[in-house]
Amino acid sequence: MKRTAFFISDGTGLTAEALGHSLLAQFATIKFERITVPYIDNIEKARDMVKRINVAAEADGARPLVFDTIVDSAIREVISEAECFMADIFGTFLSPLEKELQSSSSYSVGQSHAINNEGVYERRIHAVNFALDNDDGARTRHYDEAELILVGASRSGKTPTCLYLALQYGIKAANYPITEEDLMDQQLPEVLRPYKQKMFGLTIDPDRLATIRNERRPNSRYASIKQCMHEIEEIELMYRRERIPYLNTTAYSVEEISTRIMVTTGLKRNR
Repeated sequence: MKRTAFFISDGTGLTAEALGHSLLAQFATIKFERITVPYIDNIEKARDMVKRINVAAEADGARPLVFDTIVDSAIREVISEAECFMADIFGTFLSPLEKELQSSSSYSVGQSHAINNEGVYERRIHAVNFALDNDDGARTRHYDEAELILVGASRSGKTPTCLYLALQYGIKAANYPITEEDLMDQQLPEVLRPYKQKMFGLTIDPDRLATIRNERRPNSRYASIKQCMHEIEEIELMYRRERIPYLNTTAYSVEEISTRIMVTTGLKRNR
């Protein structure tokens, strides 16, 4: 049976979406149609949302799940009239927090994503620019500024991880692809040797790597399973010999990869 899940907010919807996805991931046998609806910030929009939820309920033959982070209690009350199971995230947690902290919430829309510290914003923008400028080994002269240098086979997830680390944590991360030429003498490329303590390796299952590469260069030697197996085997051997910490990215999202790197390396979010 298909179940529809709505992530509704009077802001961007990112918080409702993140928590909702995490909860639904625990039910792997159920197929969910996931719908994010941001900026439900007045009664009229709320009533339209109720109609939409009810249509989904009739089509599915089951109540949709609604995860909301709506601050305005009047809007939440309208949404609650829909034929749905409602997980009211703010309503569930704000009231107990107010009692514990003996303080009233400000009830401000979008506070969790507000740019309250201009310095944090600037650092993240600089980190994103650094990741873009130092992508794929294009430039190496600024590696002394890097907080982290990701290495690994081509298409193993280095670029999206660097960008996520920059955007979410403010980390200046560069990345360098380990090529077949680098593997011939089984030594770290000379340009990387002074920065070994900043390095973290990514690896990936050869089958998955071949699938990803085939999307880019179909039926090429670069994308062949034989080539992928050879590269991954040699790269992992290099990691172990050089004592470079590494992670197999096959089963992880970019969010999980980034978090595991932060934990393993001990890097801290730049605030």
